[in-house]
This record gives sequence, structure tokens and C-alpha cells, in this order.
Amino acid sequence: MSRSPSIVPHASVNHDIYLVLEDFGGRLGCAWCETAEEDANRATLMRHLVEGQYEHPIRIVAFNPIEGWSRDVTADIADEIRRRYVELDDVAPSLLEFLDRMARH
Repeated sequence: MSRSPSIVPHASVNHDIYLVLEDFGGRLGCAWCETAEEDANRATLMRHLVEGQYEHPIRIVAFNPIEGWSRDVTADIADEIRRRYVELDDVAPSLLEFLDRMARH
């Protein structure tokens, strides 16, 4: 019987990995967005949020399999974007909705 490849990054990769839970609405519901390993870092995640690559992000988690931890970083990411917001000229409406939703929590 063949084995499926592991979804865990190579053991030599020791950095934090970020994933987004997206609400696709209606019958599709929520799902973790597919992300290339090289794009699963904090800087790329924040850039993708600002560019509007996520329509309805619900939750953001970070984990580091080498260090053995994981946590919900949704509020941390929203706070960091809010702090940087004065620097951003044009942001996606989905980002504004995300920041508004996080401010109410």
C-alpha cells in the first residue's frame, strides 16, 4: 500500500507557519486555505490580507512543528495591521471588514 506524503514541513524548517481559515459562505462553509510552504510566513500572510487575497478570513493560526507549539494569532495579526494601517494607502474591503470584526471581539 502506498503512503501519502506528509503535510508536515521538512524537519529542517524551523520557522513559524501561518494558516488562514476562510469562510466561503453558504453550503461551502469554512476551510483552511491552501498555502505554499514558502508563503506560509507572517510577512506574506499580512501582505495577502492587505491585497485582499482572503475574502472572509475567520481565524489565523500559527504553529511551529519543531518547537511543538500552535496558537490562534487572529487578534495579534489584526492588531499589527491596525498599527500599520496609517502606512497603508489602499487596502482591500475584505481587510477593513476583518479589522472591524476583530475590533468587536
